[in-house]
Amino acid sequence: MTMRPSRLVLTFSALAGLCLLLSGRAEGQSPEAFFKGKTVRIIVGYLAGGGFDAYSRAIGRHLSRHIPGSPTVVVENMPGAGGLISANHLYKIARPDGLTIGHFIGSLLMGQVLGQKGIEFDARKFEYVGSPARAYPVCALTKASGITTVEQWLATRPTPKLGGVAVGASSPDNAIKVLKASLGLPAQIVSGYKGTADIRLASESGELAGSCWPWTSVRSTWRKGLDAGEVKIVLQAGPTPYPDLPHVPLAIKLAKTEEARRLIQVAIHDDATAFYQYALPPGTPKDRVQVLRTAFLSTLKDREFQADAGKAKLDINPVSGEEIEKNVAGLFNLEPAMVARLKELLLQ
Repeated sequence: MTMRPSRLVLTFSALAGLCLLLSGRAEGQSPEAFFKGKTVRIIVGYLAGGGFDAYSRAIGRHLSRHIPGSPTVVVENMPGAGGLISANHLYKIARPDGLTIGHFIGSLLMGQVLGQKGIEFDARKFEYVGSPARAYPVCALTKASGITTVEQWLATRPTPKLGGVAVGASSPDNAIKVLKASLGLPAQIVSGYKGTADIRLASESGELAGSCWPWTSVRSTWRKGLDAGEVKIVLQAGPTPYPDLPHVPLAIKLAKTEEARRLIQVAIHDDATAFYQYALPPGTPKDRVQVLRTAFLSTLKDREFQADAGKAKLDINPVSGEEIEKNVAGLFNLEPAMVARLKELLLQ
């Protein structure tokens, strides 16, 4: 039997309305009504025990209070390929409903610009929630390596082994490669560790001399080694010294050429803005993006959270989602010569 056009239109309209209702986007639904009784998942692209996991666990304990409807917040780990597995999952698989937040390294966003293999996302389409801090790397080496100053490092033989996670625009690999190229530091990168937690263990066993990743993570997760004097910070790569590392030399001050300084600026200083970024899948409703951005920044200002973060030695220096968006846009406007140099340097 042939369906009449009027009934066909009615059926399609009913189906469209049902889909809209099931997606939780029915017109007039308040954020409180949507989030109440739901579970928000924070997917961390690395193993438990590292800096990314530490931030997400701390934020996850307090975020619910600042989201209308007070949903349950859980943290899940999805390690692999230097965070790339979780980033691709967020882009391709996670539902864009505001209930899945991805936490992976911002360096992967530069990786897209450089043509890094395995990237299946468009960084310009993620909805950025924010970042708890700008993250400038330091180089932490064990006392057992025999390197306690940058002068010793420059002169050391044989070449020390430093731990990495994945070939490509990721950390600690990119920081080591940039510092090696710009300052002439001898370093053999041993990549393939699942995260900084594994790198710490390998360094403590003597398998590695150490590595370079953000001070906020090193200070929080390698506290025991630092307090015992078994781990030394020999170099920092921020634009200014960390307050608690006033006498550790700055990489930018040791750079002898304009090209070297420019490499450090683009690949380390600029990268620090989005390093610990949190993102939502493309297509997440704008009102929910704004709700989660507001909740995220409110959490970082929360006294209970700040006390929690203080105990864990986590730096809190918030970056808004809007600023991260601008940072990403800037990556796609890098001069071709710099893109070619970074591609040659970071993707080998």
